[in-house]
Amino acid sequence: MAGGSGAAEQEARLLELLWRPRDADGRPGISTARIVTAGIALADAEGADAVSMRRVAAQLGSAAMSLYTHVPDKAALVALMSDEVLLGMAVTEPAFGAGWRERLRLVAGDNRDLLTRHPWLLRLQPSPPPLGPGLLAKYEWELSAFHGLGLSATERDSCLTLVLQFVRAATAEAIAARMRAAVREAEGERWSATVGPVLARYVDEDEYPLATRIGAEAGAVAERLGDPDGAHGFGLERVLDGVAALVARSRT
Repeated sequence: MAGGSGAAEQEARLLELLWRPRDADGRPGISTARIVTAGIALADAEGADAVSMRRVAAQLGSAAMSLYTHVPDKAALVALMSDEVLLGMAVTEPAFGAGWRERLRLVAGDNRDLLTRHPWLLRLQPSPPPLGPGLLAKYEWELSAFHGLGLSATERDSCLTLVLQFVRAATAEAIAARMRAAVREAEGERWSATVGPVLARYVDEDEYPLATRIGAEAGAVAERLGDPDGAHGFGLERVLDGVAALVARSRT
């Protein structure tokens, strides 16, 4: 491509950043590795909105301009941060002797743990993420969970995508639910005294019989069990039921 800087060229430069050793330039002081580590620490501590070149530079005791020698912009920084945490993902090796459902439960559980440790991934991770060493290693491990099922390459990839999309959505909801619960707990009795009368005034049990009865029963069970993430386990099993149907069809 003559002139300008197209998307392909930008992607190629980003891949070079992702795959080359972080401290290959050998310069003292600021390095790509230190910038990425500082970005991850900032995002873990303060959330997605805290990440900027200026804030990361401040964490390193440097001027923002000094970062651009190593990382061209925030988008590249976020891609490097995302791939770094994927590369460090603590995975549970799925034994081929275990049943395929158990192997996929391990994949789902490790992905959920990753998103819970680094919730900023839910907002900042590029979509689709560039094919860096972290993403490729994670993808290789996840695909191994489908060993011996007789699925085609496209079916393996689609089933994995289905599981990961469910985990991502369920984890985001679980994190949001914990935040809402923390607010209610902080408000204490004031929450019930303030919110309860408003709901009672507008929610008619005769008009919404199923919603009020089933919602109340399900909420009481969840509270009694102390499990705000119960829907995750239930939903994952239904996703795996769908994979089971595909596996059965492919075998017949």
